[in-house]
Amino acid sequence: MKQVVLTIEENVPIAKDVQRMVLSGDLSAVTAPGQFVNLAVAGQYLRRPISVCDCDGGRMTLLYKIVGQGTAKLADMAAGETLDTLTGLGNGFDLSAAGQRNALIGGGIGAAPLYWLARALKAQGAETCAVLGFNSAEDVFYADAFAAICDSVILATADGSRGVRGFVTDAMAGLAYDYFYTCGPEPMLKAVYKAGASDGQFSFEERMGCGFGACMGCTCKTVTGYKRICRDGPVLRKGEILWAD
Repeated sequence: MKQVVLTIEENVPIAKDVQRMVLSGDLSAVTAPGQFVNLAVAGQYLRRPISVCDCDGGRMTLLYKIVGQGTAKLADMAAGETLDTLTGLGNGFDLSAAGQRNALIGGGIGAAPLYWLARALKAQGAETCAVLGFNSAEDVFYADAFAAICDSVILATADGSRGVRGFVTDAMAGLAYDYFYTCGPEPMLKAVYKAGASDGQFSFEERMGCGFGACMGCTCKTVTGYKRICRDGPVLRKGEILWAD
């Protein structure tokens, strides 16, 4: 973990209630797809954890959904302003476990960290298919960006306004893959766990206090004992997950 001050280069809307923020500065602690950062927002007691969408050199891209006061204030910030940021948080995805054909399954804003993962898997010669689920066509983002680097992209919308009608599990039907990575809301992750035809890794979206393991507020039970999503995760392997009833 490293605390740095980053400069906003861009902060623009890209879909309904979804923003893309590009930050520059010391990003030496951001080393793996699936990690997240924790942003200090003026007037808010707790920092806001945001998954890293992409990181290249001294520039980092974050995608975030406006869901409350904190993210609404983030959306109002302009280029040139700065953010106190905790970087290099979380374990990230393990690329060494990837198969030759990999499914990247994202639900809503959970698609964001899969973009850097897709780039990294392409760099090591692995095939990727992105399965991206949204509520409706107006919520879809980064479909073209994924299409530019993945071997294929399948979209699903709950209302059928774009792509497959239904959920990501409907879009997974008949898909050939030997490993998968997924990120999204817990109900989606549970469904993917049941539908997944191979081993895989799950990135959990969890409410956090500190973001680096001190407060124990995001602890969950696994087959190997209790783990903190912020420090021991957010990525857990399929075989270690215990779902709460």
